[in-house]
Amino acid sequence: MKILKISGFVLLGMLSLKTYAQEVEANLQIRPRYEYRNGFKSPLSEGEEATSFVSQRSRLNLNFRQDKLKLKLALQNIRIWGDVATTATADKNGVAVFEAWAQYEFNSDWSVRLGRQVISYDNQRILGEIDWAQQGQSHDAAVFSFHPNKHQLDLGFALNSNAENLVAPQTPYTTNYKSMQYAWYHTQFGKISSSFLLLNTGYEFEKSVGNLEADYKQTFGTYWSFKNKKWDANLGLYGQTGKSANAKVSGWYAGANLGYAFTDRFKATLGYEFLSGKDQTENSITVKSFSPLFGTNHGFNGFMDYFYVGNHQNSVGLQDAFLKLNYAFEKWQFTVTPHFFSAPNTVLDASNEEKDAYLGTEIDFSLNYTLQKDIAISAGYSQMFATQTLERIKNANNPSETNNWVWIMLSFQPKIFSSK
Repeated sequence: MKILKISGFVLLGMLSLKTYAQEVEANLQIRPRYEYRNGFKSPLSEGEEATSFVSQRSRLNLNFRQDKLKLKLALQNIRIWGDVATTATADKNGVAVFEAWAQYEFNSDWSVRLGRQVISYDNQRILGEIDWAQQGQSHDAAVFSFHPNKHQLDLGFALNSNAENLVAPQTPYTTNYKSMQYAWYHTQFGKISSSFLLLNTGYEFEKSVGNLEADYKQTFGTYWSFKNKKWDANLGLYGQTGKSANAKVSGWYAGANLGYAFTDRFKATLGYEFLSGKDQTENSITVKSFSPLFGTNHGFNGFMDYFYVGNHQNSVGLQDAFLKLNYAFEKWQFTVTPHFFSAPNTVLDASNEEKDAYLGTEIDFSLNYTLQKDIAISAGYSQMFATQTLERIKNANNPSETNNWVWIMLSFQPKIFSSK
């Protein structure tokens, strides 16, 4: 009831401005998802058993526009069915603010957005919303945008603190970064679009007891895409440098996709990704493993999240070759994607002998059905055929031979109010 009370007061406040307002809109999302995890993110070890649960996102989006001013407030509750007793007087997670920003348009080319907001660009490999995660991802930031015809330059700035401190803290901040600055430029000519990104992120670490320092890591690169009636392709190239926890950073990434629509219903896409890593034989403290930072990593390298979804950092890197087959029919969409994983750097066994580079194959199958405009049903099945090399990387103890994942999700997204 708390979220309804809050949203009601906000909506009434917006309506009180109706004399001047151009548009007020409210929409609701209810998204429960069942998952069966049997070796998800890592092979099950001896003595471990599969698990299942239902998670749910309940999100209310309120949008307001008046002349050159735009505001958005998105409130959400994330829960696991059963994490609150049936007679509970309070919710475990409560109501959180997912987005809360104000945007002012100086003119048709310039605008600024301040507050909690989603920062997402290109294919979301470096900066994304992570919409698959029930909580999503948003940042407290200021973003200045210059967007004349066929061009856009965004300059973003963020500074994070853990409280209204009186003196500098002596322990690292709980936020994932202390500061962030970026510049993103996008342009389009004909059927080709290109983007360039320069991202600087500062992370605090405790260099000595009570002595905090911030190291800054730079991520820079470009993303190109092409599309016509039958063919589409994209290419991403990024590098990383700077320092992390007093260690030098030197990593890079390359990814490419080539798609062809055989018919209006059937399309095939061939793709490859390379993320740099570090040989397990190397003793240097230099960080050579590329990190996708704030990317929507669930959408890359297999749906079972074995790589770069809160894991596989500062490791041996990854090569991922895949084939995505998509078939659409009326309200149905079917997708099958086999991934072939290998390590671009040396992996050692317990005897310090070099292991085979092949990590395994994952096959992802998913389907989506649109029941009506604001109701969708989706489901999927994935299976990982892991090799001993992957099991070694994951430190699996006498791992299970079968690792799979099943999910079913319903999404209800009705517009509940609109006034112009």
